[in-house]
Amino acid sequence: MPGVRARLKASLPGKTELLAGAPVWGMLMALSAAASLHLGKRLDFPTDTVLLALYFAGGALGWSAALPLARFCAAGRRPDTRLASCLFWLSVATVGITALLFALQYRSFYAQWHAPFMTRIWLNQFVFTSASAVYQFAVMGLRLYLPLGFVFLLAASAIMARRIR
Repeated sequence: MPGVRARLKASLPGKTELLAGAPVWGMLMALSAAASLHLGKRLDFPTDTVLLALYFAGGALGWSAALPLARFCAAGRRPDTRLASCLFWLSVATVGITALLFALQYRSFYAQWHAPFMTRIWLNQFVFTSASAVYQFAVMGLRLYLPLGFVFLLAASAIMARRIR
């Protein structure tokens, strides 16, 4: 067990890396969403600011979750393994947390029509509303990460992998 404890301790990122990287990654994800909307001629700033804020928050929180996970999995490994770990965790954490935030927003809108809290019907409505939100994000929201998000992911993962030893 001492190996795991040492590895956990070594995987904790520095404050600068965490606090500087999270808002930068969040801004890059919001920029990716804005660029995708602009390319599709669907960007409308007064109404899309909430959507861009959602992508910013998902990116910032995703960075904060991905950094220690990638460092834990990649520490002491070969460069290609470090890059793969950073690619995997940064993409999964960013998309997963953004989908979760989308589901929470979706759920808060539909909550006004749901049954009272903690009833069997409410639980059923909660599960299926959240599942519908995640599905809708997968179908419509993931495309907002393209074309820039993939480029940003590769660049950020390469930088992260280089910093992990």
